[in-house]
Amino acid sequence: MNIVIAPDSFKGSLTALEAAQAMAAGVRRVFPEANLRLLPLADGGEGTLDALLYSVEGERRTATVSGADGRPVSAAWGVVCGPRREAVIESAQVVGFAQAGQSRVAHRSSRGVGELLRLVLEAGFARILVGLGGTSTNDGGAGLLAALGVRLLDYAGQPVDPTPEGLGRLGRVDFSNLDARLADAHLIALTDVDNPLTGPQGATAVFGPQKGVEAHQVAEFDARLAHFAALCDAWAGRAVSRLPGAGAAGGLGYALLLIGAQRMPGARLVCERVGLADAVRKADWVLTGEGRSDAQTLHGKLPLEVARIARLHGVPVTLVSGRIEVDARDLLARQFDGCFEAAPEPMPLATALKEAAQLLAQAAEAAAQRRKAPGRVSTEDDKGG
Repeated sequence: MNIVIAPDSFKGSLTALEAAQAMAAGVRRVFPEANLRLLPLADGGEGTLDALLYSVEGERRTATVSGADGRPVSAAWGVVCGPRREAVIESAQVVGFAQAGQSRVAHRSSRGVGELLRLVLEAGFARILVGLGGTSTNDGGAGLLAALGVRLLDYAGQPVDPTPEGLGRLGRVDFSNLDARLADAHLIALTDVDNPLTGPQGATAVFGPQKGVEAHQVAEFDARLAHFAALCDAWAGRAVSRLPGAGAAGGLGYALLLIGAQRMPGARLVCERVGLADAVRKADWVLTGEGRSDAQTLHGKLPLEVARIARLHGVPVTLVSGRIEVDARDLLARQFDGCFEAAPEPMPLATALKEAAQLLAQAAEAAAQRRKAPGRVSTEDDKGG
């Protein structure tokens, strides 16, 4: 029996590889002789670099750049070999929550992502993948642009900080010193988020609260991004801020689109690069999962992409996640041949995180038992452990 195990990371507890290994341990208890293929995956956010370097020939490098709070951080980036030599930047490595320290979101900047992009350009790479997701910043990508030569000035011509607070004094944006090497670069922004930069579905309104933007700040921060975007869109000659994906990663998507990046679904590109379709084609069963599955899973997140590929090849696919939102169970059941929870309510979150590997192995074991002896159709009551 050939089984493919292809999960996303379980944020806060397990990397995608650790999750795949835990699921494999559970499956082995039921199918000890099975041939297991572990393919840890990602959707452009945390774990994208690890997923690509695990399955594709490549090299991990590090660079010291500015973190979200301005302090130096050591950020990993990668070189992917093959038909096309590419560099891979994972924004969460630079301005994730771990790099934000105790700073307030108003003072955080994406400058370090631009610094890393500049270093990659200096290393001679013209094709660069930039994973978006898991970031703590909400500056519209102003920091990235500043690191690449764009000047942010107040009405008196004095520099302003590329932060949400600094954008409150913005009067002019000068692109005359934008890094000329970008003209010959092929940038690919990896994100499954299709939000515009501003408005009710924009970066601040939808994702800002997750980053620390308080309810009374949303309108003010959104207005600052709108003013920033009006100046930048005028330079671009089109409404880049309204494009799908501009609101990704606190507006990093906007900055990348502004300087010519191509937006691609992160989950789809990672699955293509690691050869998921080829592995699935030879499989009898596929398992995938994530930390928490809900209605957003059905909007292009990694497990849905795995399910799409599995169904395309007529292979059954099972979802094994940490928790599954009650309201999404019926919809998820239409996409997967069984949905299993590793840490169902009312288990305390602290317990779920601490015992994540063991709980996930138990849930995968339960899924394998169902696969071995399918006595009934899987329902929302499927539990692991």
